[in-house]
Amino acid sequence: MKIALASDHGGYELKEKVKVYLESKKYEVLDFGTNSLASCHYPEYAYKAAKAVQEKEADLGIVICTTGEGVMITCNKVKGIRCGLAYNDDTARLTREHNNCNILALGAKFVDEETAKHFIDIFLTSKFLGDRHQIRVDLITKYEQE
Repeated sequence: MKIALASDHGGYELKEKVKVYLESKKYEVLDFGTNSLASCHYPEYAYKAAKAVQEKEADLGIVICTTGEGVMITCNKVKGIRCGLAYNDDTARLTREHNNCNILALGAKFVDEETAKHFIDIFLTSKFLGDRHQIRVDLITKYEQE
């Protein structure tokens, strides 16, 4: 499985740790930056990861900034992307099970390395439940067309 990965400077250190972790679990990682702690603009990197998922270059994505909010908002501007912010086990799981999210957002200020790995494992192993949730995802998709 290919994972698109991106961060800004606030999420850079966690992104680098996540990258090593994912590679150790035999995921192929497409790293869209940033590549340093130098101040940068999170939309540029989150957008690249979202486009990779949208264009099927990656199966899923993980984006990280200081809070996770900015990268999540950016990704959700890309048609076909559903990005959810994980802040506990339930949100990491339900973003996939209920919302069929294809990108996970994390806030480096609020999630340490071990917790991030835990949320990522939950996200990557959870499956969309469909049924009534499919109706809701279809509505989201319909709204994207307007």
